Parts: sequence; C-alpha cells; structure tokens
Amino acid sequence: MTDLAQSGSSTQNWKLTLSYDGTDFRGWQVQPGERTVQGELQAALGRIVGESPLPQGSGRTDAGVHALAQVASVTLQARIPEANLLRALNRTLPAAIRILEARIVPEGFHARHSALAKTYEYRVFPVEPGMSQLCPPFLARFVYAFSWRVDIALMQRAAQAFVGERDFGSFAATDPDLATRTEAPRDPTSLQTEARTTVRTIYSSEWSEQTHDAGTLLVYRVRGNGFLHHMVRNLVGTMLDIGRGFARLDDIPVIFAARDRSAAGPTAPARGLFLHSVEYE
Repeated sequence: MTDLAQSGSSTQNWKLTLSYDGTDFRGWQVQPGERTVQGELQAALGRIVGESPLPQGSGRTDAGVHALAQVASVTLQARIPEANLLRALNRTLPAAIRILEARIVPEGFHARHSALAKTYEYRVFPVEPGMSQLCPPFLARFVYAFSWRVDIALMQRAAQAFVGERDFGSFAATDPDLATRTEAPRDPTSLQTEARTTVRTIYSSEWSEQTHDAGTLLVYRVRGNGFLHHMVRNLVGTMLDIGRGFARLDDIPVIFAARDRSAAGPTAPARGLFLHSVEYE
C-alpha cells in the first residue's frame, strides 16, 4: 500500500467513470493472458492501495469497442481522498485509459445493477466513390470507413422502427452467453425468468450528420434500458444495408418476427462503437 492510502476499519464503495480507446484491448472483461480494461484497472488499484478487488463495469464492451463514459464500481478498504485516487489512477493506468471521475457512493450502488439506461454511439465515415473523401489515419481507429453511398433519410426511418419494447433476438450474436441481460433485474425473484430474455426497450434511436475537419461523419445514437451482445453493431449493419439498397424498410418487421440472427444484416466493425454514457438515479 502506498502512502496515498491509510487502512480503515470499514470499506468504501467507489464509483469510477472512465474513458478508453479500446483498440488495443481484448474488451472490458478480464481474460487469462489477455490485456483488458478491467484487468488494467484492477492492477492499477493494486499498485496504488495494495488491494486488487475486481471492478464491476456497467457492461462488457467487446474487443476494439471504445468508451466515452464507462462506469465501474469497486469496494476498497483503504481510506483515500477522492482527488488523490483520481490523480493516482491516471498516473498509473496506460494512456489509453483515463479516469474522468472517482467518488465515494452509497454501499448499495452497483455499476451494472443500478443502471437505468445506457446510450451507445456508432460512427461511420463515408468514403466517397471516386475517392473524393478518404478516411484519415488519425480517425481510422474510431470509425467505420464505409465505401457505399447511403440514403441517410432512409436510415433515419429505419432507426425509428427500433424504438419501443421489442424482442431483439434477431440482432443478438449467436454466442450462448448472449441472451443474458446487461442490466440485472431489480427483483431478485425475477432473475430466473428474466435472465434469458431478448426483449429490450429502446427509448431513442436516430442518425445525424456531423461535420468533421476530415469530412462528414454519420453518427448513430441509441438509448435503451439494456443491450444484447453485438446488438448495436447488428442494428447498424442492418441500417447500412437499407441505406445502400441491399435491404428494404419493409424487411424490418420480418427480421423482428424471425428471431433469428441470420435474418438481420451484417455486424458492423467494433472500432466505430462507443459506450457514450450510463444513467443512474
């Protein structure tokens, strides 16, 4: 334990808000022999306070996915001022991970279980036919360079079709762990019945065009009460297919009804996806 922390008789529950470039990590969750964001955070805490509890994230971002404001909760025995822990973590963690906020929260707070809603953002950089707009190297790690001309108005209409409570089984990866909820049910007695559902509620879903120094970005932002594995990337892949004429708006109800991953469009690359924010009471 460093001189930044002093041992205390009771534990403190911490909420850490962090941002990271996920390119060089194998996702959030600790994996043997792999470099992960959760693993780096756990190791940094060990070097600072001499404890190595596993920080619990609001959700597991996949390999190559980024975060603007991921949230983690962790319980520490060491007594350390909030500002000191914030500075120490940012000095210890690799440059690709930054802690935006570190604060002590009530004992009952849990980054995943307490979450009410999440917002994800997906960024597409259109590469114009004839090479009039090239994806610059400094953006390549953070966007999907898409070389088809798309109808953004059509994609916006498709995005609206995902709003509401829906069964998103057709937009979930086929991994057996996939159908579990990213937000645990509040009522423990309902865990068994809800844990495997593919029903989610989307509160907002929309595309926008944003001007960037290098050109125009197409940005998809979606807010909901939870997301299945690869769900956002599969939604984006499906909407891009609609935008370039490979699928129709009328296909969306058919895709929902199928409850089969093969009915939807391709999975967009991880590099364009950002966990934008997590909401709590």
